[in-house]
Amino acid sequence: MSDEQSSPPPREVLARYRVEPTAPITPIATGLINRTFVVERAQSGDAPDKLVLQELHPVFGASVNEDIDAITTHLAAKGMVTPRMVRTEDGALFVEHATTQGDETVQKVWRAQTFIEARSVDRFDDPEQAREAGALVGRFHVAVDDLEYAYRHTRTGVHDTQAHLRKLARALDEKRDHPLYEQVFAEASPLLARAAGLPDFSKIAPRHVHGDLKVSNLLFDDGGRGVCLVDLDTLGTMAWPLEMGDALRSWTNPRKEDVTPASVDVELFAAAVMGYASEAKDVIDDDESARLVDGMYLIASELSARFLADALFESYFGWDSARYATRGAHNLARGVAMHDLARNIFDVRASLEEIVALAFS
Repeated sequence: MSDEQSSPPPREVLARYRVEPTAPITPIATGLINRTFVVERAQSGDAPDKLVLQELHPVFGASVNEDIDAITTHLAAKGMVTPRMVRTEDGALFVEHATTQGDETVQKVWRAQTFIEARSVDRFDDPEQAREAGALVGRFHVAVDDLEYAYRHTRTGVHDTQAHLRKLARALDEKRDHPLYEQVFAEASPLLARAAGLPDFSKIAPRHVHGDLKVSNLLFDDGGRGVCLVDLDTLGTMAWPLEMGDALRSWTNPRKEDVTPASVDVELFAAAVMGYASEAKDVIDDDESARLVDGMYLIASELSARFLADALFESYFGWDSARYATRGAHNLARGVAMHDLARNIFDVRASLEEIVALAFS
């Protein structure tokens, strides 16, 4: 974690949430986007009141906090455990604080949420974890199935696969002098050649979704039961096969997303799908479930295109400088691994589709 990432929240922000400057503050390094801290504020009871305090990345507008407040209020009313927005002492959902960066003054958005006593994991080691994950997300989708809400904050271009492929083609055209060009070109060429045959989900009606169901965004209790979903900035609407396709490509590949060989663990896949269907199969229609494996394949292909373009443009929210010499090198590894995963999904798709059909029958 860099000094900038771990520097404590401004005193002015802490004061708005009635947190003393001397209160225990613990930086959390698991996320790559928002700066996150667990802070404690005194209360009249025996135990301190823990909050999760975050400085939002500029990619998220302040209005995302209104969405989180509305959706978590709905989830709580449905009996689901969920982080809740904590308002400031004057009732605001967030705090805007001016920060000096070089010669510029930048407005940073801070927000606080309730702390959930549960744990996250980086990967699933056994089918029961995957089953619990599927069941948790199934309960979430059932809870929001009747939600009527127009999101204030929208993310443009989310899962616009063709736009990501065009960006990759542009990177290959503009970055021919990049040291990683030949490696990226070798990986990108077959990916671009298959672009016209990638699945299209534009005719599937969107649903309310979490939007980023990677393994670490699910919390579990000590007994392994799914507790709640976190990192709610990506709430919105999306075609269901894309939501669950992204989840399953994360949950069922036992290796990190920058490690090869990448493949689907069929046992984990079956457990996750069965767990999900046990809670939510009555709200998912036949066309959606039949396209689930297509969703996995598209997401893995899209991520490969994104990462390969990022390797040449040297862009992305975060990278592991301890393992890779450059941002581009890490993104190349990600792009290669996700392309490897896409090819594996294509190869075993018949087996995966049989599992889905059985689960949703």
